[in-house]
Amino acid sequence: MKVAALQMVSGTALEGNLRSARDLLEQAAQGGAELAVLPEYFCVMGARDTDKLALQEPFGDGTIQRWLAQAARELGLWIVGGTLPLSVDEPGRRAHQVRNSSLAFAPDGRCVARYDKIHLFRFDSGREQFDEARVLEAGRAPALFELPSRDGHVWRVGLSVCYDLRFPELYRAYAAQGADLLLVPSAFTYTTGQAHWELLLRARAVENLAWVVAPAQGGRHENGRRTWGHSMVVDPWGRVEGLRPEGAGAVLAELDAQRLADCRRQLPALSHRVL
Repeated sequence: MKVAALQMVSGTALEGNLRSARDLLEQAAQGGAELAVLPEYFCVMGARDTDKLALQEPFGDGTIQRWLAQAARELGLWIVGGTLPLSVDEPGRRAHQVRNSSLAFAPDGRCVARYDKIHLFRFDSGREQFDEARVLEAGRAPALFELPSRDGHVWRVGLSVCYDLRFPELYRAYAAQGADLLLVPSAFTYTTGQAHWELLLRARAVENLAWVVAPAQGGRHENGRRTWGHSMVVDPWGRVEGLRPEGAGAVLAELDAQRLADCRRQLPALSHRVL
């Protein structure tokens, strides 16, 4: 199955970001991709963290969700919409928080899976400070969906977002449920990405003997922030099969189900777990 990890440098305006994302999705479709994955915050990188509150949508309807469903139908693609802000629809929750949610759409426009980012990033180096919990409410559960590719293989796909990458327990839970493809749409900071991004992606692939597709934000944004980029596709042996260091573009790669089966047969580590 051919996949596309789509790298963006999203700005502060929703309409411009959606136009850029549509261009990349069209490139993916023209390149023969069956699955295209957009990065975290593909729809907005606001001037302030609170800007995403104005764009929040109830799950099941809204400008961004309709746009994703329409793109999936028109392009005949499986699309994972990196993340978008969804309203917290539970009584007693704070109105100034949203969920950072990844949604998967089938080629007929149906939303087939939702994952709310579980682990919320906090970082303070003295020069850079981030605390996602000021605006985001953490999700609580993993989410996995099945994607039948054109060759008949049914891929079991585990969803995650950015900072989740540092928590191997989530991916081990997916592997225990038979996941063979792990998605990690992200907006890693330049500082942490330079130090850990590739290392962590390859580790998650190797320890779970799974393909990893990781689209990212990559460049200098309108709000002044710089993200690390380096969107990539990693095979179950930890080999990088496609990479884009910086700037908007599509990383196209072929996921080989036989390669996956061979790796798991040659090194049956998943069946050797004792904990």
